[in-house]
Amino acid sequence: MKFKKTILKNGLRIITVPMKDNPTATVLVLVEAGSKYETKKINGLSHFLEHMCFKGTTKRPKAIDISKELDALGSQYNAFTAQEYTGYYAKSDAKHFKQIFDVVTDIYLNSTFPEAEMQKEKGVIIEEINMYEDMPNRHVQDLMMGLLYGDQPAGWNIAGDKKNILNMKRDDFVKYKKSHYLPEATVIIVAGQVKEGDVLKEVKKVFGKVPSGVKAKKLKVKEKQTKPEVLVSYKKTDQTHFVLGVRSHDLFSKKNAVLSVLGGVLGGGMSSRLFQKLREEMGVGYYVRAYNDSYTDHGFMQISAGVDNKRIEEVLEAVLLECKKLKEEKVSLEELNKVKEFLIGNMKLSLESTDDIAGFYGLQEVLKREVKKAEEKAEEIRKVKAEDIKLLANTIFKNDKLNLALIGPFKDKTKFSKILKF
Repeated sequence: MKFKKTILKNGLRIITVPMKDNPTATVLVLVEAGSKYETKKINGLSHFLEHMCFKGTTKRPKAIDISKELDALGSQYNAFTAQEYTGYYAKSDAKHFKQIFDVVTDIYLNSTFPEAEMQKEKGVIIEEINMYEDMPNRHVQDLMMGLLYGDQPAGWNIAGDKKNILNMKRDDFVKYKKSHYLPEATVIIVAGQVKEGDVLKEVKKVFGKVPSGVKAKKLKVKEKQTKPEVLVSYKKTDQTHFVLGVRSHDLFSKKNAVLSVLGGVLGGGMSSRLFQKLREEMGVGYYVRAYNDSYTDHGFMQISAGVDNKRIEEVLEAVLLECKKLKEEKVSLEELNKVKEFLIGNMKLSLESTDDIAGFYGLQEVLKREVKKAEEKAEEIRKVKAEDIKLLANTIFKNDKLNLALIGPFKDKTKFSKILKF
């Protein structure tokens, strides 16, 4: 699939992905602003700002003006915040491209942050935090980040602290946006039945005269660990949800393809080792996943599952044993080829719609400032050898890199600490 990257004089990057046979178009704006760009006092501001951008602009003064216009186009639209970026998008029939482009860019550039709306939205944000805390399979991910990175931006909750949310003022939003929502930190992606010339014309009309600025940087993540670490959060649940994680490599590492295949061997699909072990053989849980979670300056391989409370110790021992096997034995050629095709096939299946394609290209650009096509990524996966997996397993599966976060009806972490070793 062909794409074109253009950079304006002010540093704004535009990626166009024309798809003549797709009847839709997606406009996605990504900016280098997320929880890792925050201080402790304003933790949660990136996410709160994302909400507030839908509360009114100079052209569309009320939230209903935005939603009504997009709904009238039959559009799907939303926004999202992560540690290192924030995104705003709309998807519609391709004939409405100019209109959804106008709305999304208006939200991004011209939000007014009405005081009354901000006070109401504080309650919405707090209820969103409460919602996630009531979802142990989701909340355990936040606990793992806290366990790995502690009291630094990478270890803080993206949604923020409730006290912070209540104390935020309109000036906080204005100041933060001025420091981060700048052309040189922004990528606009348009995918679908559109012409590159039409896209560039609209972009230049809206962003051509937007001045560049001095982008505020994020703090580099500090990593320090000398022994296995355990975090147990007591909650009366019918299942124990856990994440087992080991420190690995960042987004720029040449080992990412190997990490992807290693994760696939452990938890990629219903024929993966851990799915077969935990669900088919032991019958202890419904889901199990394994993958490398990577960022610009850190990463960790994680295994997550929700399992029978009474058998959690047995499960953890089984998972650790499967990891240990990868250190000691090479993956067979048959299994290796199966996992590679599973990963490549799933990647291609995830690129059927214009919003997925916009995300595929856009996230690469906003995080790494380089873009690889799906086939280039597939080729990297195909080159992974069994000895590469064994070597990497011996590098990352070490006791002093091992971490366990879990939510369940437990108060004492001692028994888990005794289990936690390869």
